[in-house]
Amino acid sequence: ATSAAASTVAETGAAGRVSLADTLGDVVYWLVWLLLLPAILGTLALEGILAPVQNLLNEVFGYLPNIFAAILIGVIGWFVARIIRKIDTSLLAAAGVDRLGERVGLSGVMGGQTLSGLIGLVVYVFILVPVMISALNALDIAAITGPATNMLNTFMAAIPNIFAAAVVLAISFVVGRLVAGLVSSLLAGIGFNSLPARLGLGRAATAGTRPPSDVVGSLVLVAVMLFAAIEAARLLGFEALANLMAGFIVLGGQIVLGLIVFAIGLYLANLAAGIVASSGVAQAGLLALLTRVAIMVLAGAMALNQMGLAEEIVNLAFGLLLGAVAVAAALAFGLGGREAAGRQLEQWVQRVKSDQPVVSESTAMAGTGSVGSGSMGTPPVGVTPTGMPPQRTDERPPRPPMA
Repeated sequence: ATSAAASTVAETGAAGRVSLADTLGDVVYWLVWLLLLPAILGTLALEGILAPVQNLLNEVFGYLPNIFAAILIGVIGWFVARIIRKIDTSLLAAAGVDRLGERVGLSGVMGGQTLSGLIGLVVYVFILVPVMISALNALDIAAITGPATNMLNTFMAAIPNIFAAAVVLAISFVVGRLVAGLVSSLLAGIGFNSLPARLGLGRAATAGTRPPSDVVGSLVLVAVMLFAAIEAARLLGFEALANLMAGFIVLGGQIVLGLIVFAIGLYLANLAAGIVASSGVAQAGLLALLTRVAIMVLAGAMALNQMGLAEEIVNLAFGLLLGAVAVAAALAFGLGGREAAGRQLEQWVQRVKSDQPVVSESTAMAGTGSVGSGSMGTPPVGVTPTGMPPQRTDERPPRPPMA
């Protein structure tokens, strides 16, 4: 029963496939008919039909050598490319290229493809492209071979730049992984993973979650690869794409700086709120909350301004907010504290008056007598040695009467 089932499956599979022998038989069959068709038409004296058929056959048989040459070149080139690919893949695998790719992390990026297999595929394509160009040239059909040959020649001319771009990306990926690992280890060593908890953004990272140091390491890898992608795009002549990625990097840097500014502001807000809450003053909780909110609003405005997101709107909103607070404080002090402000102002005026020196007439006469007796005493302030007030030097003489 098992053998019968196997034979049935084999027959079904064979029926679903068209063998090469059947295909060649059909080709020979129709070629024989084409060769006999002019003879049949000539025997029947159907000259009106014979002439077009004869011209068609002449064109077909005239192109048969070119078609056979193109097929032969393509088959031989494909066979040679496959052999070289297998040899190249085996040699690279034996040399340990696959293990090197696993160590640098390329195996996870390429999926199930090994590094030796990828290099072998690249070699296979590099061999097959010139073979295809030669096969198309052998057909000698300008309408088909011209555009196809130009496209393949352009591809061959771009191969050095493609190879250089691939090398830049590969080296940058390896270097980026190393730098990302170093940054992640350094941040984890200095206690960066507990920073969100200290800022009040959540609890410390547990075993099931990804620590913040690894997130920063991944961002470093992305930044390195973006720089490498810009250089690779310029090598390939994609200036517009390179400029677009450069602008994206600038925007990303501004966003990172804005987040750093906001994190510093959040830390200072928590610190100031803790100091105010522990000061023991009346309404310490409310004052701590107001302090925290004020510092966070200021830090948020500075962060948005650093990010370059709606700078005019942020500046206008922040200015209006500060102006509203100032006006509210002025109104509260002016309307609610008029009596207290009046008393304070009266105290200031009385203090200023009490601090001014008072010169009496007896003091002035005593100062005059001492000067007249030849003593070296100094007259009081505002009194001349003669006891008269000082003459102003800036006064003008009286004008003479008009005649």
